[in-house]
Formats: sequence, C-alpha cells, structure tokens
Amino acid sequence: MAVHGARSRSGGRPTLEEVAARAGVGRGTVSRVINGSPRVSDATRAAVQAAVAELGYVPNTAARALAANRTDAIALVVPEPETRFFAEPYFSDMLRGVGAALSETEMQLLLIFADSDRERRRLAEYLAAHRVDGVLLVSVHADDPLPDLLFQLEIPAVISGRRSADETLPSVDSDNFGGGRFAVEHLIARGRRTIAHLAGRLDVFGAQRRVDGYRAALRDAGHEIDERLIVPGDFTEEGGRRGMTELLAVCPTLDAVFAGSDVMAAGARQVLREAGRRIPEDVALVGYDDSAIARHMDPPLTSVRQPIVDMGRAMLELLMDEIADRRPAISRGLERRQLVLPTELVARRSS
Repeated sequence: MAVHGARSRSGGRPTLEEVAARAGVGRGTVSRVINGSPRVSDATRAAVQAAVAELGYVPNTAARALAANRTDAIALVVPEPETRFFAEPYFSDMLRGVGAALSETEMQLLLIFADSDRERRRLAEYLAAHRVDGVLLVSVHADDPLPDLLFQLEIPAVISGRRSADETLPSVDSDNFGGGRFAVEHLIARGRRTIAHLAGRLDVFGAQRRVDGYRAALRDAGHEIDERLIVPGDFTEEGGRRGMTELLAVCPTLDAVFAGSDVMAAGARQVLREAGRRIPEDVALVGYDDSAIARHMDPPLTSVRQPIVDMGRAMLELLMDEIADRRPAISRGLERRQLVLPTELVARRSS
C-alpha cells in the first residue's frame, strides 16, 4: 500500500513555507534544519522533521542551491605536502571527525592540498569563482595568506588551530597551553630534573602555546628554564630525530623529553636507543596527540590527548553554522566562534 504525505494547500508540491507553517517556525529555521545547521534546538528540529514527514516535503537540492547561489560543497584545505597528510595520524583523525559530521548533511567534501605558491594561486582562482560554500583550513602557519584571502572573498571559513591570540576567523582549537603544562608537570612529579622540549614549528600558534605551557610548569616548580633545551622541529619523525640529536649534543645528561607530537617522539626514541639511553629508566619520554603511534610504541608512549576527531566534527558544525548565517562576521561577536577543547595526559610506560 502506498503512503502519501499531506498535500500542499495549493494542491501541488509542498513548499518550504508550508513546512514552516506546519511546524510553527520561521522559513529560515526550516532551512537550517534541512541544511544540517546545529543552531536549532532538538525540539525545534523534531518539529520541523515531523512537518516534513507529514507534508511529504522533498527538498529540491539543485534548485535550492541555484536559488541560494550555493554549491552544496565545502573544501578541506591543507597547506601541507600530501606526504605529511597521509603519514600523520592527526590529519586522518581530523578528516574522520569532519566526515562523521558531514554524513548528517547533504554537503560534499573536496580535499585540496595547497603547499606550494603555484597550488595556492590555483586555489585562489578556484575559490574566487565561489565553487564551494565554505572552507575548512587545517594546519595553517602564521604567515599563510589563505585565511585573509577567504575573509576578503567573504567565503565562510573555519580554521583548525588559531594563528594567534587575536584570531579573526572562526576557529576550533585544543588547550595547547594546558597540554604542555600537563606533560611537564607529569615529568616533574616522576622526579625528572632536566626536561627538554622538542617543539613543533614555532610559526604554528599551537606549538608556541605548548612551549608556553612547558615554561610555565618548570617555572611554577622552581626549575630554571634553559632555552637550549627547547629545540623547534617540524612535527615529523625526521624532525624528531634531528632535534633529539641536537639535544643530546647540548645536554647529554638530560633525563626527560617532551615532544610536540607522537611522530616526533618516535623519531626521538630511535636516537635515544642508538645512543644507549633506556626509556624510561634513563630518559622519560612524553608525546602529544595520543595517536595510534603512542599506543603501539615500545614502550607505550605517555602522550597528551587532544580530541582531534571531536575537533573535526566541531569544525564542520561551526562551518555549517557560518554558511547558514551569512551576516558579516563582525556583527555576530566572537564568543561562539572561538572554540577551545580540553586536553588530558594519558600516562603509559615511557615515563
């Protein structure tokens, strides 16, 4: 037996306005629900969904996109080499979170790498043609021109990790300062005295904040801060090897290392073992991200967990919010647009 939805008052296909009237909400609220925006309450969403079902309303995706000057596509832009994207768990976890949230919408996802000047120019031309409704920016460095370009083009965008304390774009970040502090406080509590830091790239605000957390924990515990024991890397395994080699040359008696990523910690571990240092007996080691690498290392790596999957989901939800609300950013305030998610230390045998 066929089941038919309620007919429109006009006798034709139900309209968005009729769904709104049936649900007792405004047309814009119906649009938000249909487009997957998180900026509606559960009760309102349920009322709209019930009205859609009762009327048999079917969104005309193509017509809606055309009428609203929409493409129903968003871009995940990564200004890093493809090799790094596929080698580091951070990116796959971020993509997993974005994908989980995206599955609840009708949007399509484009993955775009923009590591070189040539790729950035091509991306700028692509975005200027407004071929996507919004952009997610992941792993952005302080001097990257892409965020400002998106702002100028008035393309909704959300950035993963602020570029500075004064970030102007909507952003989703983790508590990098707290994470750095947790790592060093843990090492101090384990009786370690000479604690080095293999930092990430210091043109990344998150890496700067981890260094700030490292310094704060040492200072609060009454330890002197030796700037020679802070060596910047690039979040890669090779960077971890180079940095660890430099640290051992500067201070052969160090007894703990806080690495700015699990991948760098893996590189550091290789150098420590080649130098005859036992982990954790001689040198305690702490990483960052709490990725699969941390769990599978020998010994298992103590690491600071940042909720990367949750960050990806939050980025997509915030971007959908931005797309649904196209008012100028300055008129909306900054409070709801700067999200910072908590970090926590996961202790394992490496420390």
